[in-house]
Amino acid sequence: MSPNPKGKMIVFTAPSGAGKTTLVRHILGTYGFLDFSVSATTRAKRQREQEGVDYYFMSVEEFKQKVAAREFIEWEEVYQEQYYGTLKTEVERIWESGKAIIFDIDVRGATSIKEIYGDQCLTIFIKPPSIDILIERLKARNTESPESLVKRIDSVKREITFENRFDATIVNDLLEVSKKEAEMLVENFINH
Repeated sequence: MSPNPKGKMIVFTAPSGAGKTTLVRHILGTYGFLDFSVSATTRAKRQREQEGVDYYFMSVEEFKQKVAAREFIEWEEVYQEQYYGTLKTEVERIWESGKAIIFDIDVRGATSIKEIYGDQCLTIFIKPPSIDILIERLKARNTESPESLVKRIDSVKREITFENRFDATIVNDLLEVSKKEAEMLVENFINH
């Protein structure tokens, strides 16, 4: 059976540091019928990130103008004056190419997309093996200031409570097992 991806979307969501981006990259590298939805953000660009590939980087003012113009399907102020969102044009671009969309977004954004798109959307929650392991992963990244790390840890504790709102959960303990679980979920969703 050939895949029927058009009009479908797969949302990977997790607390920061749970490994969702690693799994999304694996899935994108495995299946040609998926395209990545690039989110917009007002946060500072990190060293290896590229405009239009990792994020659409914009000022707070520009982001707020797009919110006022209803150009987002979902958006969130994750931290004070730090916004993230999915542009409607991004969804249109990918569906027009005949592909399914894959998202790597926060739990609130994932919840919003599921509410809007319902059965067109598969939501997968990536769960760390434990909060302690997740905190160690965040510290090992070395991308956060001490204040930012405290905010992230508080956010993680809140986001972990969202797990039951999603279609499936993968506990990201052994990466190779998690990759196979993600593949099975994607294939079942796209083919049915």
